Amino acid sequence: MEVEAYIALGSNMGNRLENIKSAIKAVGEIENIRVIKLSKVYETAPVGYVKQGKFLNMVIKIKTCLSPWALLENFQNIEIMLKRKRLIHWGPRTIDLDILTYDDLVLSHPKLIIPHPEMLKRAFVLIPLRDIDPNIRFNGMEIDYYINNCSDRHTVILYKTTPD
Repeated sequence: MEVEAYIALGSNMGNRLENIKSAIKAVGEIENIRVIKLSKVYETAPVGYVKQGKFLNMVIKIKTCLSPWALLENFQNIEIMLKRKRLIHWGPRTIDLDILTYDDLVLSHPKLIIPHPEMLKRAFVLIPLRDIDPNIRFNGMEIDYYINNCSDRHTVILYKTTPD
């Protein structure tokens, strides 16, 4: 059975836009995944560990019959391929791929939480997500409700309308 999932991508090391484009291409090459929609690309300030460069962030919508665990494994392999090093929590990275949602699944495991636990607090995730689906709702509330309650909403700056 095919499901829809939203995936956040971010990069703040090296050629950030090329890193994101390479990650999207790699996701699209995975068997049983179709990338069906892309958000705009935004430049954002780092969260948590702030002594690092600005990020480029975006969201993609995929259709897949892979399990969330298979997605996680594939996405971690893409991060490794693009030379991501996990040295500092919330630290600089060549690429980050996070599963935001996987249909209506709710999953809480030490290695994977769906929906993403920080998603509704981060404008750099919500604004690109709204690009793809302006009518998406969480907990019965419209996405704009959450965006308007994000303290970082004014720091999310349009960088490019498409990653190409």
